[in-house]
Amino acid sequence: MEDMFSNLTTYGYIALFLYSLGGGFVGLMAAGVLSYMGKMDLVTAMTVAMVSNFLGDTLLFYMARYHKKEVLNYFHKHRRKLALSHMLMKKHGSWIIFMQKFVYGIKTLIPLAIGITKYDFAKFSVLNFAAAILWTLIVGIGSYFAGKPIMGVYEFIAERPYIAPVILVAFGGLIWFYLGRATRKKA
Repeated sequence: MEDMFSNLTTYGYIALFLYSLGGGFVGLMAAGVLSYMGKMDLVTAMTVAMVSNFLGDTLLFYMARYHKKEVLNYFHKHRRKLALSHMLMKKHGSWIIFMQKFVYGIKTLIPLAIGITKYDFAKFSVLNFAAAILWTLIVGIGSYFAGKPIMGVYEFIAERPYIAPVILVAFGGLIWFYLGRATRKKA
């Protein structure tokens, strides 16, 4: 166990940066808990996650804006989810940039959907930066202060390893059910 913590101390920030490019919710939560345990620095971890998350969404926006054909070909099977992202953007406007940081399953689709439209890049960048800061503060500080209960849950699951797959399957099933239902053709 100590070897794992020393590896996280050494490579944790690099892993957090790479993981946060595509989302990073769980990575930032883990960094907050590790900061609570004294294995990582909270401010550094939050800064790394915020910069990476901002860069990841900006890259997705850029790819969709300037490589639209390739992006649409890649997401050919997910056209309905991309359409859902467009509908959410029309319904909630610029607030969707803030909301997408916290909703698993649409996190990567929203910047792509916005990039396909004629949305202003500068406006997206400013809102994306503000949303990345807000996301980092809420998740990072929240997981730091919830470190003790989270460690209790971890210890409970570590004693009963059969529970983890059940939780993961249930969580994945809920996401799949929501996205399937939200993107279903209406009669």
